[in-house]
Amino acid sequence: MHIVELIQRKRDGEELTADEITSLFEGYIADEIPERQMAAFLMAVYFSGLSDREVSALTACLLKSGKVMDLSNVPGAKVEKHSTGGVGDKTSLIAAPLAAASGVVVPMVVERAVGYMGGTQDKLEAIPGFRTDLSMDEFRSVLNQFGLAFIRPSADMAPADRKLRTLRQATATEDSLPLIAASVMANKMSSPIDALILDVKVGGGGAVKRQVEARKLAQLMVGVGRRMNKRVQALITDMSQPLGYAIGNALEIMEVSQTLQNVGPADLTRLSLELAARMIFLAGITANMEEGREMAQSKLLDGSGYRRFREVIDAQGGNPQVLDRFDLLPNATGAREITSPRAGYISAIDAEDIGYAAGMIGGSRMTDDGVVDPAVGVILEVKVGQKIDEGAVLCRLYYTQEEGLDDAAQSVEDAFRISTHRPDERELILEVVG
Repeated sequence: MHIVELIQRKRDGEELTADEITSLFEGYIADEIPERQMAAFLMAVYFSGLSDREVSALTACLLKSGKVMDLSNVPGAKVEKHSTGGVGDKTSLIAAPLAAASGVVVPMVVERAVGYMGGTQDKLEAIPGFRTDLSMDEFRSVLNQFGLAFIRPSADMAPADRKLRTLRQATATEDSLPLIAASVMANKMSSPIDALILDVKVGGGGAVKRQVEARKLAQLMVGVGRRMNKRVQALITDMSQPLGYAIGNALEIMEVSQTLQNVGPADLTRLSLELAARMIFLAGITANMEEGREMAQSKLLDGSGYRRFREVIDAQGGNPQVLDRFDLLPNATGAREITSPRAGYISAIDAEDIGYAAGMIGGSRMTDDGVVDPAVGVILEVKVGQKIDEGAVLCRLYYTQEEGLDDAAQSVEDAFRISTHRPDERELILEVVG
């Protein structure tokens, strides 16, 4: 195999065979191909892309580098949910308990996040005592008992992907759609699931900014899953404004509790119910989507999902009382109000600016070794389309130290757009793929 020739062919937009893709990446994983050549290949991929077959071959290669979890002694249809990440996105902590309460087995592999989009692992670890570093025996035990458990990736789950992600970060190829698709699917397939529901966020607060790109990413991931004989669907959802009102790890746990008790924000509730319904349907619990929606709704209304989340928190070492007593969660020591300079309608809330503001006061990590303050964040008081008066509170910044606070306040102020006319309503769920 001539590496330079493969780089040249991919640079020129040619499709490589599955064997060529496999040999190339296996050589890199084994340190037989120097990093400079793989960096050149990644840049060629960034500009020329990968075909569906090439993405599937790369996914299989990354998956083969590690081990697949053994959940053979956990009965039931296993369905996981994955989001590409967004500001205020805590749907996993709502949809998963609702699906589990409906009879779906939900083995959730959760990760920390780098950048302004918080990871599910970060949110869970805001709960005092909550453990995601479970052994496989502990993970299987919680799954068998409650149908839901959260675990962070082990070192032997698609280890080649971590090596490749580090190189992608160093070469500015992180946002290559085929590389994202292969990374996501290799990690999701490391758990022996039967089905997967994907939430592909699009807009300023998501990893993908344009709907055409979100559709392409969704199609790539759904295609990989189906070639691996998995039932996969993807929702493309709006991330132009934050989801819900809370941005920040402990603040989002509070909003999860409210939503599971059916007093949460309308947008967060609606999307979480739809994701749960599709998990229920893909698991074969119901015959069609409408029955799935009815079941998810019933588990919200009767409190089953809320109780299931409490049980899992307790089983994984956390204090379930945090869902009723928010004072038991990490709490900020100060708050700053951001008010409206004039009356009008909220025409836009830039999710990216809000996410960066939360990060400036410690709510997210900007590097792999960064430290997150779980108490801090932003609480919105308004959403797009709402009419406000001059001087009305737009949001509150919750902080524990004043470093970065002024910059965060400026970022938040820049996020809000106020107009004289009510904006057109934007759909939350834009498309379904698969």
